[in-house]
Amino acid sequence: MFTGIIEAAGTVAHIERDRDNVHFTVRSPLSDELKIDQSLAHDGVCLTVVGMESGTHTVTAIRETLQRTRLGDWEVGGRINLERAMQAGARLDGHIVQGHVDTVGVCTDVEGSGGSWYYTFRYDTDDLLVDKGSVCVNGVSLTVVEPTHDTFRVAIIPYTYEHTNFRELRAGSRVNLEFDIIGKYIARQMAAYRK
Repeated sequence: MFTGIIEAAGTVAHIERDRDNVHFTVRSPLSDELKIDQSLAHDGVCLTVVGMESGTHTVTAIRETLQRTRLGDWEVGGRINLERAMQAGARLDGHIVQGHVDTVGVCTDVEGSGGSWYYTFRYDTDDLLVDKGSVCVNGVSLTVVEPTHDTFRVAIIPYTYEHTNFRELRAGSRVNLEFDIIGKYIARQMAAYRK
C-alpha cells in the first residue's frame, strides 16, 4: 500500500525484454536503500525489486502490467516517480493507493496559472471521480478538479512540478491512473444494488 507522496525521481537506465516480460533497471537515490522482494511504486505501478547493483535496482513487468499501464512507453533516460510502500503507523499524507493502475489516461492540456499549472486528462472507463476527490496520476496523489464523464483536471504546485515527472508531461502524454479505492468499492456496490 502507498500514499501517492513521491519520495524520489528515478531514471530508466536499461530495458531488457525476455519473451512477454520486460526487465527495467532504474537508477535512483532510493536504489541503495532497497532490498530484493521489496515493493516499490514506479509511476504508480507496484513492482517487486528483483535485482540490485550500486545505485540501481531492477524490476520486472509481465504482459498484464504492460497492457494495463504506460510502462511499455518507458525509454532509457526517461524519468519516473518512485515511492516505497507505506509503513504501518506512519502518517497518511496523500490517500490510500494500491499501486494497481486502473487505466491509462491522456494529457489533453497544460495551462499555466500564476506560478502553478492545471493539467487536464482524458480517460476511457467508468465515471469514478468526484470534484475534490482523490486520484493518483503517475503515482502522485492529487485532488480532482472539474470532473466530467471522461475528463478531469488537477492543479500542480511548483514543488510537485520540480520533484516529479509532471514537468515532462505535454498534451498527448500518456499517464497511469488509479482511482480512489473507496470510490471503486462504492461504485461496485451501487452496480450490484441496481441489478
